[in-house]
Amino acid sequence: MVKETSAAAAQSPGFKLVGFSNFVRSNPRSDRFVAKRFHHIEFWTSDATNTCRRFSWGLGMPLLAKSDLSTGNTVHASYLLRSGHLSFLFTAPYSPSIAAADNTRLSASIPTFDYSASRAFTASHGLGVRAVAIEVEDAEAAFHVSVSHGAKPSAEPVRLGDGLVVLSEVKLYGDVVLRYVSFSSSNDEQSVFLPGFEPADDSYPLDFGIRRLDHCVGNVPELAPAVSYVKGFTGFHEFAEFTAEDVGTSESGLNSVVLASNDEMILLPMNEPVHGTKRKSQIQTFLEHNEGPGVQHLALASEDIFKTLREMRKRSSVGGFDFMPSPPPTYYKNLKKRAGDVLSDEQIKECEELGILVDRDDQGTLLQIFTKPVGDRPTIFIEIIQRVGCMVRDEGGESYQKAGCGGFGKGNFSELFKSIEEYEKTLEAKRITSPSA
Repeated sequence: MVKETSAAAAQSPGFKLVGFSNFVRSNPRSDRFVAKRFHHIEFWTSDATNTCRRFSWGLGMPLLAKSDLSTGNTVHASYLLRSGHLSFLFTAPYSPSIAAADNTRLSASIPTFDYSASRAFTASHGLGVRAVAIEVEDAEAAFHVSVSHGAKPSAEPVRLGDGLVVLSEVKLYGDVVLRYVSFSSSNDEQSVFLPGFEPADDSYPLDFGIRRLDHCVGNVPELAPAVSYVKGFTGFHEFAEFTAEDVGTSESGLNSVVLASNDEMILLPMNEPVHGTKRKSQIQTFLEHNEGPGVQHLALASEDIFKTLREMRKRSSVGGFDFMPSPPPTYYKNLKKRAGDVLSDEQIKECEELGILVDRDDQGTLLQIFTKPVGDRPTIFIEIIQRVGCMVRDEGGESYQKAGCGGFGKGNFSELFKSIEEYEKTLEAKRITSPSA
């Protein structure tokens, strides 16, 4: 059993985690502004072209739009991938001397982009998420409401194009910002992405079945102040929580809280490390290599996880993404007892072949798998998931799946942690055996 020694819990008397079993889910519909959905995720990198191509190839996301020298943008290169409702934007700076020498063409399509901040970001964090963008009803109002309730401003509201699009930003955690994007009407998102972007000629379209961003997970040193801060300015409510006793191993663990918007389609989990365990918490390892808080992983929802994984694994050794080691065979021998009423024998066999983990809650079933870190550092990684069940009808008779169906893989966390622990041990062994300089 992992002992919780959270500094945040000790310093915040009003903040007390009760754990997964004792948590009672409720939805007070307390949002301070109308939040609709995740709009896009922006990565800051030193090489947008090749990073974009790697993600496109590895995830099956075609290149949809661009803003670079060819479109008149002398400030930064930005490339947009899209699969279903999932949009990834990759941005890298050009030399500031180029832009300064050509003021007539100075037209950053992302007006909040800052050269110095971008360089400092990649120096501190390597490849990472700079912006978690959500579509809101009014980005100007959302900004001012957020700031009035304690949000730290990052970028004042700015109108793009003919003023039909508004973009603003507040600080989320670390160097990550929460970006608000709004359109003057449902018909105003008529450009390929945002004003200043042009269609990209992608002659090799891909589609592995990934359809949307399910949740975006951040790692922070102390959970209590981070949760209080984000809840305070967004009004988002607590959707789930986990303690080290829920999801840890005998060697390491974490505490986690999931925040959700009114319709619970914007899910923002946050993790903190626990201390006093045999091994350093994976969250602490992230914080050290990332040089502070940041996005730990992005959970991408697939309409057919078997198809998605077959395609992704084909590319693992040829420019795609590697995956965490699969659990032992005993895991899949027991899977029929746990999920045989949902998955066929053939699907269970395919789960074992592809290394897919399966968990369930009282409402539905979750299939999930995790990549290894996607960059040089043991920091950000990707989760692929499919939720099964929890279908309900709205007032108009349309069917939809309830948010968080099947949970967040509580039953699989120990398997994930064991994989991460073994992965970190290989890195430690190599450091020990490497000859000294």
